[in-house]
Amino acid sequence: MRITFEIDAKDLKKIQQITGQSKKSPAVSRALADFLRMRERQAFIEKALAGQTDYPLTNEELEARDVYETR
Repeated sequence: MRITFEIDAKDLKKIQQITGQSKKSPAVSRALADFLRMRERQAFIEKALAGQTDYPLTNEELEARDVYETR
């Protein structure tokens, strides 16, 4: 989707440096995608810490499955 918006030149340069993208559109697109992923991760962590997840297994049940191998 194409969109036009105003962005400060200094901020755009920072975004390009942080994302490692030399072109403007890919830099902004990557920065936006990274921001959205970060927000989703934060929301999940907040729900998990508040005990509001619907994950059915307890820690004890996970450990009983012996999913993790120790080496």
